[in-house]
Amino acid sequence: MYFEDYDNRGGQDRTGDDVYSKPVRAGKRTYFFDVKATKGNDYYLTITESKRRVERDGKFVYDKHKIFLYKEDFEKFSEGLKEVIDFIKEKCPVTESRPYEDKAFDKDYADVNFDEL
Repeated sequence: MYFEDYDNRGGQDRTGDDVYSKPVRAGKRTYFFDVKATKGNDYYLTITESKRRVERDGKFVYDKHKIFLYKEDFEKFSEGLKEVIDFIKEKCPVTESRPYEDKAFDKDYADVNFDEL
């Protein structure tokens, strides 16, 4: 996980008090599952996707997308999410390795003969 992501994960656009947070590093993205409380002490969930990219000047910036999920929608949301995940797993099985993470030291990838280029 990028620590800059965790420290700067949208501080200016936060609403509600933070109750619990779970960052999940997944490939080139970080997902933040944040439980927040309203003024009436009612909980809701924000899911933030954050992806680090490099600007032309070499500086890192973060593209962020946020979903607010309220407790009255948890059941329908989780049912829908499970259904589409099961569909994807059935139609296109997920492999454990990710090419952009694991292939950097692959034997065929690393054995480049520059005379042949």
